[in-house]
Amino acid sequence: MSRERILDAAVNRIAADGIDAVRIARIAMDAGVSTALVHYHFDTREALLAEALTHSFDRAGDIRTEGPQRLQDMIEQCLPLPGEQERDWVLWVELWLRAVRHPELRPTAAKLYERMHEWFREAIEEEFPNADAGATADRILALIDGYGVRALLGDPAVSLERAREEIWAGLAPVPAPH
Repeated sequence: MSRERILDAAVNRIAADGIDAVRIARIAMDAGVSTALVHYHFDTREALLAEALTHSFDRAGDIRTEGPQRLQDMIEQCLPLPGEQERDWVLWVELWLRAVRHPELRPTAAKLYERMHEWFREAIEEEFPNADAGATADRILALIDGYGVRALLGDPAVSLERAREEIWAGLAPVPAPH
């Protein structure tokens, strides 16, 4: 599974150094593969970033609980908690910044947001059958993004606990249109 080792190494290196500072040779060394193999799998750094984000998302989005605990676990998984989740947040910020300057990355950002939206929409439909699950998912994602960035930056006004509380306060489902 050299491709997975490359992606794991890329996730760690991009989060640590930023996509602009990442060198393919360093990712290859971290993964224990040749640079030629990295280039074989990924044509550009943008392609590597897109794949690394998708890889990171696939690992993070594997919540198997059900009922009200499922939404709680999902929100918890989306906070920039120390360790892997904080690293994943740095990847998201890298994507946001790159997609602003490199329009070819915008479809990747849209695809990942679509997957996240669907993930939340399904859980909201289960928990709140009379809600507009799509609108509620949009609200939750906006709250997660806003409070998450502030917590990631160490904003003294937004601790992880406050971010969690504010996101939960905003979970009140949007009523479905009649």
